Amino acid sequence: MKEKLEALKQEALAQLQDVNDPQQLNDLRVKYLGKKGALTEILRGMGALSAEERPVIGQVANDVRGAIEEVISSKQEAFQQQETEERLRAEKVDVTLPGRKLTQGAVHPLSKVIQDIEDIFIGMGYRVAEGPEVETDYFNFEALNLPKNHPARDMQDSFYLTEDLLMRTQTSPVQARTMLSMQGKAPVKIICPGRVFRRDDDDATHSFQFHQIEGLVIGENIRMSDLKGTLLQFVQEMFGDNTQIRLRPSFFPFTEPSAEVDVSCVKCGGSGCRVCKQTGWLEILGCGMVHPKVLEMGGYDSEKYSGFAFGMGVERIAMLKYGVDDIRHFFNNDAAFLNQFTRI
Repeated sequence: MKEKLEALKQEALAQLQDVNDPQQLNDLRVKYLGKKGALTEILRGMGALSAEERPVIGQVANDVRGAIEEVISSKQEAFQQQETEERLRAEKVDVTLPGRKLTQGAVHPLSKVIQDIEDIFIGMGYRVAEGPEVETDYFNFEALNLPKNHPARDMQDSFYLTEDLLMRTQTSPVQARTMLSMQGKAPVKIICPGRVFRRDDDDATHSFQFHQIEGLVIGENIRMSDLKGTLLQFVQEMFGDNTQIRLRPSFFPFTEPSAEVDVSCVKCGGSGCRVCKQTGWLEILGCGMVHPKVLEMGGYDSEKYSGFAFGMGVERIAMLKYGVDDIRHFFNNDAAFLNQFTRI
């Protein structure tokens, strides 16, 4: 058995000497030292040896294993060193090359418009109020004078999650929540920015998700003229000092009287062009005096207090301000489109 072990050692060392591939090295390791390898096969015969021979043969076997393992370990280190050197050569950096220019990010145009609108109204004494995007049917509809089965609910095709919970269709619920939290105290001057959701068409001017900013003022002797003056101040700061507004009678369940607000065309100044379809005016938002029922449900005495409310689509403002003709551009993450706003 001692001769077999010595012969195995010489054979293994001879084959290992010519190895030039890590996979070949591993194959030889398994061949000679594996569980079913040649060394294990020889050692199975140790049971037939006498008690005096076993320690001697065991020591020889250990010497053979150690010699083979030493060569294998040396080869593995050489292969690892070679691999490291090749990787370093491949990843070598030429420090004399000019550096790569870092592109600078920018605020998204919708976020910029929201910030601009907030700044304008904060400058007029308003504060920003926020609320949940998943809203109850009560705050989204009933507290705004839209009871069950009210036909105006059809104007806002909604995403219902349960019978009582839905994705809010407007930021008006924030107004209702704010009124209740004020417990009938005045004055109230808030704007409510945020995302809203409706099952709407997906085209150049509509999206199932968009942004609104609504405003609410409650106090004593609040008049329609206060509302008009506020909106005129807003549009002139947003679109320029020469911008004018006009109010057209309309209907909203939570305001009475109600109006649609148009601004003089931001392209032609009111003379008529393709953008305003030769009318000189562009629709921009809805508004009105807060309905007495909405005041009462919010905890206010409608005989003592009055108020006005307005609501605008942020995308609509952004499209007019920046001359964008398709609302989907704001949500497509198109770098070429967004890069136009890096200097705004």
